[in-house]
Amino acid sequence: MDTKQSTALLHALAELPGPLPARGVIHIAIRHTDRFTVVGNDLAQHPGLSTTAVGFAVRIQSLPQGTEVGIKALAARFPEGEKLIAAALRELEAHGYLQRARTRLPNGRIVTRTVFCNQPAALLRPRVAAALPQQAPAAPQVTAPVPASVPAPARGPALAQAPARGPAPAPAPKPERHAPEASAPQASAPEAPIPEASTPQDHAPLVPLVPPPTAPKPPRPPLPQPRELTPELERISTALLSDLHHHSPEFTLSEEHVHRLVPGVAAWLERDTRPDTIRHALTTNAPEPVKYPYQFVKHRLTVLLPPPPHRTTVTPFQTCDGCERAFRAPTPGHCRDCRTGHAHEDQQAAA
Repeated sequence: MDTKQSTALLHALAELPGPLPARGVIHIAIRHTDRFTVVGNDLAQHPGLSTTAVGFAVRIQSLPQGTEVGIKALAARFPEGEKLIAAALRELEAHGYLQRARTRLPNGRIVTRTVFCNQPAALLRPRVAAALPQQAPAAPQVTAPVPASVPAPARGPALAQAPARGPAPAPAPKPERHAPEASAPQASAPEAPIPEASTPQDHAPLVPLVPPPTAPKPPRPPLPQPRELTPELERISTALLSDLHHHSPEFTLSEEHVHRLVPGVAAWLERDTRPDTIRHALTTNAPEPVKYPYQFVKHRLTVLLPPPPHRTTVTPFQTCDGCERAFRAPTPGHCRDCRTGHAHEDQQAAA
């Protein structure tokens, strides 16, 4: 029996139109004609309900009116135990799908009445249907001319009344001139009352059927470049990238990819980063497997680029040409005391 069902599924799968997904579930939907229950996705895919609670909700929804759905009644009907059924009913009750209340019958007997709602969220929305009965008089004007199978004699009085509205009486041959036009109102008759119709959609908020376009993604930052790609930096960068597959086989790069990534590694080396540190930053905590090693290495070289080193300028020591004392200055010359003494002597000489 299982073999026949599997063969039937394979035949049905081969008859599905269009390309099929490479992974995941593939639905073979056969329309039900009898013994079926409509289940909404808000219940079937409810994130807060367990699979057991969803299953019992579907089972309760499929039962006819008046069927006992207590814990013992469900345990006698289905293979699950009473504890599991009780926990599932509590979940449904907590999320508003089920309500159990004790009611006293006219004969004085107290019974538990169970109410199940297949879409409890709809009960909290503002009901549009409550405003529709006020517009009930306009409904006959919309529905009367809509059927296309109305016999021709029914349209005769309507056509005869049109000339009667004028000031002069209608002559006898008047209906003959309107007879060829009798077929035209059949196509245009429903169009006149439609703008006057009031439907629930007129009162409901407009929901866009097409999602708004997503914002364009910002361009990816370019690969960092060194200030000067010297032959030494190029040699060390090429050796580091070519040796990555010895430390992690997933980082096997082609010769072209190595040539493209050399400037990024050189920019790291130019910032006083050791080759071991670069190799560790590129290969540590990588996803398994690395499908595109070139893109992955390029991304990490760009995103994890270290800041440039902070270099402090140290003023060198100089020997004073006058007193031979040591002092800090960018160029050789006189110290501050000697410069002050020379300035005082120049002032006296000028005086």
